Amino acid sequence: MARRAFDREAPMGLRFKFNLVLLAVFLAGFAVAGYISHDLLHRQARERVLGEARLVMEAALAIRGYTVGQVKPHLIDRMESTFLPQTIPAYAATETLAELHKKYPDYDYKEATLNPTNPRDRAADWEADLVNVFRNRADSHEISGQRDTPTGPALYIAHPIRIESAACLTCHSTPDAAPASMLKVYGSANGFGWKLDEVVGAQVVSVPMSVPLASADQAFRTFMLSLAAVFGAVFVALNLMLSWLIVGPVSRMSAAADKISTGDFDQPEFPEQGRDEVAVLASSFNRMRRSLEKAMQMIDG
Repeated sequence: MARRAFDREAPMGLRFKFNLVLLAVFLAGFAVAGYISHDLLHRQARERVLGEARLVMEAALAIRGYTVGQVKPHLIDRMESTFLPQTIPAYAATETLAELHKKYPDYDYKEATLNPTNPRDRAADWEADLVNVFRNRADSHEISGQRDTPTGPALYIAHPIRIESAACLTCHSTPDAAPASMLKVYGSANGFGWKLDEVVGAQVVSVPMSVPLASADQAFRTFMLSLAAVFGAVFVALNLMLSWLIVGPVSRMSAAADKISTGDFDQPEFPEQGRDEVAVLASSFNRMRRSLEKAMQMIDG
């Protein structure tokens, strides 16, 4: 009886082992796919945000160039009597992108300066660190990174503000050389002592990561749920095929072998269709049954 019980339980054991291996393979693949997709989606989100930040930076550079080339020449003569900040490239870029900020508040632009003429441009502590990096690394033209803010993580890119033209020193070398109209507006305490080729500040664009990261996480969850659904469908399909092609025939052979072992030779032979392993097993089983039946007949005779 113990042998017969073991034979009946063998197919169930085969199914259990098959499902155990399949589950182990799926969990390993699920973990690897999850790690790779999560990392890829977050890197893509980061690159997308950096691309948007660089676009804002290029807009600021374009505004600066336009101000120097097409605005300042027409207003320079009036600077002796009236200071016009619109002729200053940094002011033009800051004001223009401040208007953009009203409609797109996620994008921040600042001309962070260590010793600015306009107090609003004074660098915060973390911005001052960027300026000092540019000062210490003359070959560095861009710094990008991520920092924590009260509203969540934010990516930033920074370009150095370097005094490359002697014309800039007219307003920033000494108070005596600066236009009297500018001194009336800003005074003589700040924004002086700059030198040619010196890094005095940094253009900084900041973009929050909260929205891109939320989109990346949503895409990650959708992908993982889809992957789990596909595995579930494959799991069911493989189990149905296993039952139809292997477990079912083996179970029937096991039951027939159990009866034949007790002398019951009335069991029909199994069909020998196909050339797969199950068909070969059925053919071998049929030959063994016939041989055993003849042997039993010879013994009885």
